Amino acid sequence: MRESGYPIAFAAAADYTRESLVPALEQVVRQSGFAPDQVAGRTVLLKPNLLMKRRPEEATTTHPLVVEAAARLLLDWGAARVTIADSPGGPYTKPLLHGIYETCGMTEAARQSGAALNEDTGFTTLRREENRLVREFSIINPVAEADLLVSVCKLKTHSMTTLSGGVKNLFGCIPGLQKPELHLRFPDKSDFGEMLVDLALTVQPALTLVDAVVGMEGDGPSGGSPRKLGFLAACRDPFLLDLCLAQIIGVSPASVPTIAAAQKRGLCPESAAGLSLAGAVQFAQPVPGFVPPHAKSVDFLSHTPRLLRPAVSRLWDHFTPRPVIRPADCIGCGRCAESCPAHTITLEQHKAHIHYDRCIHCYCCHEMCPVRAIEIRRTRFFDL
Repeated sequence: MRESGYPIAFAAAADYTRESLVPALEQVVRQSGFAPDQVAGRTVLLKPNLLMKRRPEEATTTHPLVVEAAARLLLDWGAARVTIADSPGGPYTKPLLHGIYETCGMTEAARQSGAALNEDTGFTTLRREENRLVREFSIINPVAEADLLVSVCKLKTHSMTTLSGGVKNLFGCIPGLQKPELHLRFPDKSDFGEMLVDLALTVQPALTLVDAVVGMEGDGPSGGSPRKLGFLAACRDPFLLDLCLAQIIGVSPASVPTIAAAQKRGLCPESAAGLSLAGAVQFAQPVPGFVPPHAKSVDFLSHTPRLLRPAVSRLWDHFTPRPVIRPADCIGCGRCAESCPAHTITLEQHKAHIHYDRCIHCYCCHEMCPVRAIEIRRTRFFDL
């Protein structure tokens, strides 16, 4: 790790009980170097992963008791106000927010902790001239207006970005259906990773917490399987944190576009070997048998010289893993069509249909399907 880097702190948390979570969370926050004097008198935005309306036990969203413990700690440390906010997948409206808050347990987390739940669906334009791809982002108001941003991510796999960790969680700072627009602008994984690094540098989280009591393996961020991991983690640098999380779930940093982009900019080292660790450091070791996402290893274009990309792109379209709808499970709700940035999905006879000639392989449909009727299917060629 760079000498100026921040430590990554770990603590055991055997289950989702206050008795387990409260001391573990305070331990990792303190060992990360985050202190009460940084919080006192300031407004804090807690940004969990609230991807969609899912119950906490499904491991798709940040567990509400982790968010509650974080809010309690920040208020005990003198925060002037703590607000819980995220822009989930789909439209960014008050009725949808209320439904997600209730189902994901955030309504109760706010009530128990004294935090506020965001209802402001407006956004603010933030600009950072030093960014590489995107100098100007639309950012939801509670993030733009807070003194401090504390990200509370869920450790998950991701079918497009391989890892959903500290940096990817910040994509929820983008309002509603502006997220699919960014998918459409940056369909190439490496460019998408560069954009997310620009976003992280723009919103500048003061602290990132990781809910890894139960994570998600397989085809995350919503279609995978819960995997008990038993820890919480914290770091003041989301790039260093993600490098460590990649090691834990056993994936190459090169397969995570946000890490690759951060490494190119000198924001994190090439290897996790030199990272500074604190606390229960045994949790930084790779998890045996952790199942990666099916789509993680296929990205022809990112490793092809630009002159050859037009020809290779035809192979990429044929061989790359694609979302496949299981008609028997499809309920015809239209969430996949609503979330598709390239507008490739139509409803025909109350069933979703994907037009693959326009598909950009962002897997937003797979991510947002409420009944997991869309799977990521890879070509058998890559299983040889």
